[in-house]
Amino acid sequence: MAKAQNTFESTPTAAFPDFTKFDFTKIQADFGNWFGDYSKAFTNGKNLFDIDGVVAAQKKNFEVLTAANQAAFEGVKAVAQRQAEIARKAVEEFSKVAKELAAPTSAEEKLVKQAEITKAGFEQAVANLREITDLVQKSGSEVAELIQGRFVAQIDEVKAAIAKTAKK
Repeated sequence: MAKAQNTFESTPTAAFPDFTKFDFTKIQADFGNWFGDYSKAFTNGKNLFDIDGVVAAQKKNFEVLTAANQAAFEGVKAVAQRQAEIARKAVEEFSKVAKELAAPTSAEEKLVKQAEITKAGFEQAVANLREITDLVQKSGSEVAELIQGRFVAQIDEVKAAIAKTAKK
């Protein structure tokens, strides 16, 4: 009986680092170099950043985020309402068209009427699509303007806070 080959036997294994050869004193010194300057932020009662300014900035961020969410919600609501109006109007038009096509007329007249109805329906669908697209675009633009305005203001606030801290 042949021995089943283990796929792990034929593949080379990655060498694991030998933790016994690490120089932990060097790691500790590097850690001190990396984070040593951080302790200077709190010496002599001086901070590298204005905590009150950070809290105020975050409050403004949440206010803008809330306004952006509200604007997005209003945009979705407007689109949904308009789509409902379009659907209601389409059902009314369909009833009217069905009655017109059910009226006794010649085959040629029905074909002409169907072509007119198809053309009008297509034109109305394109107009509705443009209107919905405009509503979505308007809503997206409002949200983007809110967020962009806050972003630009926050960059200015950060620059001012850094300048204020540097002067201390």
